[in-house]
This record gives sequence, C-alpha cells and structure tokens, in this order.
Amino acid sequence: MTNQPYQGGYDAYDPYGQQQPQPQAQQGWQGYEDPQAAQQYTQQWQGQTWETQVQPPVAAAETAYMPQQGYEPYAAGSPQAPEPYAAAPPQAPGPQPAPVPPAAPEESGYGPATLGGNARVTDAQRARLEGRSPIIEPGMQPAALTAALGLLLSGTAAVGTYALLVPLVVLQAVTAAGWFRLNGMWPARQGIALAFAGALTADVALLASDRAPSAILGTLGVWVLLALVLQLRSHADPDERMYGLMATVASAALAIVASGYLAAEADAVTVGAAAVAVALLARALPLPTAASVVVSVLAAAGAGIAVGGMTDVGSQGALLGAAAGASALIGHRVASYDYPSRFVHFTAGVALPLAAAAPAVYVLGRALG
Repeated sequence: MTNQPYQGGYDAYDPYGQQQPQPQAQQGWQGYEDPQAAQQYTQQWQGQTWETQVQPPVAAAETAYMPQQGYEPYAAGSPQAPEPYAAAPPQAPGPQPAPVPPAAPEESGYGPATLGGNARVTDAQRARLEGRSPIIEPGMQPAALTAALGLLLSGTAAVGTYALLVPLVVLQAVTAAGWFRLNGMWPARQGIALAFAGALTADVALLASDRAPSAILGTLGVWVLLALVLQLRSHADPDERMYGLMATVASAALAIVASGYLAAEADAVTVGAAAVAVALLARALPLPTAASVVVSVLAAAGAGIAVGGMTDVGSQGALLGAAAGASALIGHRVASYDYPSRFVHFTAGVALPLAAAAPAVYVLGRALG
C-alpha cells in the first residue's frame, strides 16, 4: 500500500461492468508535477477503496460546494477547457419513484391539512349549530305499534298471567335492543343478550315467588353487579368501558322494570296499558308540542275511566290512566332525543313508553286495589 492518491478512476472499479469515458478535465491536471497540487485536483472516488486509514466523519457544511482556489479558470473556447459531461453516472436498476405531482393551491378560507383531522360532527351537533332542535319524534307508525303492543298487554292481562307473559317478553326484547341503538352502540349483541337475560330472570323469579316485588329488586341488583364485573374484564379504553357499563346497566334496568306488568294487579295492567296506547296515538297527532302533551294526558285519563269502568278499578282509572300516560310520554321523549334513526324509532320509540309506564301501573295499581 502507498500513500499516493488513487489514480484508477472509473476504469479500475466499475460496479456495473461498464466502461465510462474519463472527463477531459483530467488532461489539464497532468501538468502538475507537485504531488501536493496533484492530490488537490485529483478527482476523489466515493466508492469502496483500499484506504486503510479511518477517516473522521465530514459535516454537512464541509461538503457544500466551494469554488476551487489557486488557479485561473479556463477561458471559454480554450483547447484545454473540459467538455461537459454527456450523462450522469449509471444508477442502480429498479423501479424509479413516481414523480410527485405539484400540490394543489389551497382554497381561500381553509387552513393547511392536518394529521389528526377533525372529529366527525354528529347530526345532533350539526342541528344545534344550525339552530335546529335535535329532537325528532317517532311519528304515527311507531305510535301505532306501541298502541298495538299496549292493547295486547291490556287484553292478555285480563286473560291470565301466562297469556300476559307473551307480549311482555316481546316488550322486554325490544326495550333491550332499542336502548343500545339509541345510545349509538350497535351491534351490541352481548349487552342486549345480557339485558334480555336479566328480564327473563326477573319474569321467572316473579312466577316462582307468586309475583313478589322483591324478585324484581333482587334481579336488578344481581344484574348490575354482573354488568360491572363483565365491564371490568374488558380490554377497551376506560372511557369506552364506562360508557358500555352505563348503557348495559340502563338497558337491563329498563327491561327488568318492564316486569312490573307481571307483578301488578291484572286490572291495573288492563287499564294502564290501554291508557298508554291512547296517549301515544294522541301524541302523534300534528299539534304543537305543549298542546299535544296536554291532549295526550287527558286522552289517557279518559281511557282510564272507560276501561276502568269495565273492571273493578272504576272511576279511579282516571288517575291510573293519567299517571301511566304521563310516564309513557317521558319514555317517548327519551326515544326522540339526539337525532334518532328510523331503527331507533321502531325499537326504542315503540318500547320505551310502555317500559317507562310499568312502575306507575304497579305502584298505583297496588295503592288503588
């Protein structure tokens, strides 16, 4: 090994097996006899060499282009002037990156794009921003389904306990599914199944205990604890687990509370369910909200008087009907909140009015009976 600069150029080491013409500028460098000067103007090869000394890293600023000092540049047209390179050194074969299209100019009034973006604006939020109400009432078709299911509860209650169980199970299933969909959690099969299982457990406990109200309270306590344990074992984020816990507990509570129709007196169920059916049909009429609420409560009271006259409840059916109708309107309002979808209207919009009226039917039925 010698300390002389490497003079092989491209001919000595060609990684692609091609011979490259040497620039004619090297001819001008042959006239320097001083090794120091020759080393200064010798073309440096940046590939692999046999240099044994470790060179320190060169900063980026030191690799910037600097004009050569100490000699006069060739005059234009001089026979010793180097010719420009015809082409760049060869590149490695392979697919070349596609050219990047120029960025489109930004429209006026909009800022540059961001990585995170903005959260999706819900229909309810957009309605509030535009000054509109996020409340959309289910309408006449869900009200008709509620009335049909209410009349089934009213008629089967007069027949017997096991006949009442059929429409009650349907009500509990629709309540569980509708509440999860109302909260934007769909599909939520595990939560719906858990809430519906709690409702069935409450029904069985009521039948086994001769319709004792403690069966409802006991089932509700056990299912709240069960929902808590299941959510604690979840691997979701803490916020999602808390949201899922609240939705599961509320859905199970509503489905279990609907068992109150099974625990209440048969005549009270007959009067209260009929009053809910009439109240929801009146609420769906095209009237102003305040007037519609008043008309609905009055219609429920009238239905209570009419149906109560057919049973042992008598004229006290007016109070029972009005209370059941007012409770049903609360459930109707909840099902109308936050821009619900059509599916929500035909599940929660149908079931929540009847489920919300169950406690009133049980309590007033026991008090008046």
